[in-house]
Amino acid sequence: MKFDVIQMDGGKAGSVELDEALFGLEPRADILHRVVRWQRNNAQQGTHKVKTRSETSYSTKKIYRQKGTGGARHGDRNAPIFRKGGIYKGPTPRSHGHELTKKFRKLGLRHALSAKMKAGELVIIDAATAAGKTAALAKQVKDLGWKRTLVVDGASVNEEFLIAARNIEGLDILPSVGANVYDILKSDTLVITKAGVEALEARLK
Repeated sequence: MKFDVIQMDGGKAGSVELDEALFGLEPRADILHRVVRWQRNNAQQGTHKVKTRSETSYSTKKIYRQKGTGGARHGDRNAPIFRKGGIYKGPTPRSHGHELTKKFRKLGLRHALSAKMKAGELVIIDAATAAGKTAALAKQVKDLGWKRTLVVDGASVNEEFLIAARNIEGLDILPSVGANVYDILKSDTLVITKAGVEALEARLK
């Protein structure tokens, strides 16, 4: 399918042929959900930790005699039944990640690109370049109406563009190898350079 290409100043820059297998699918929420869940679970640190009764700071002395008190039998104040005692079966450090096949991850990325295409939130630009001035780039972004925007470039990102963009709120830049389902869906506008389109097509064959 043909798609119009623009420049950073809003001017036209011809058109590009987009692969139907990447941008023309009917987006499936179940596939996108599985891939996003895999991403977020792998990003979770899993460092949550509670203290067990062997780690709390009370004395281990028996709090009262075993028999004759009329109360329940207890050893020390570290028991989970007491306030500030150890926690029973609480969370411990672990990995929340799980496996997802490469084939399915590629499929999820294709559906994410197609979802942006269908929603009319896809923009193709000739190249992501800037003169290294944040103010000038911020004005261009504002004139184009981009708010929460993800820019996907080719194999590498233009250094001057990266420097100019890093202090602009809501503007994220990734090389094609870093393009992922979560960041794509999170953005209001997905901007891909012509080099980025070629790189993504080669990556998702």
